[in-house]
Amino acid sequence: MSVQDDLTAVERSLDALVQAVGKLEARIGGGLDVRRVRSDTAHLRESLALLKQGLAGAPPGPAAAADDEMVPIPDTPYNSALWTDAEDEGLGAKDRHAP
Repeated sequence: MSVQDDLTAVERSLDALVQAVGKLEARIGGGLDVRRVRSDTAHLRESLALLKQGLAGAPPGPAAAADDEMVPIPDTPYNSALWTDAEDEGLGAKDRHAP
């Protein structure tokens, strides 16, 4: 099954969900919980559309190997000048007092 087939299957399932929510709303009314579910289905539709747009611009096949590339972190201490103006654990800078 291709990615396009999977996306089509998700779209069909989402359409069925929207119809089911509409039927439920007709039976029990449009209370807060039903409106929330309807809003969630709308967000799913938007998310699926964004996913399709992202995949349209992405190269086919598995993700690039660069995501799995290990980055070495040296054991040497960081330059202390990097932390000159940083606050210490949220307690404030050296010239200020904690609340």
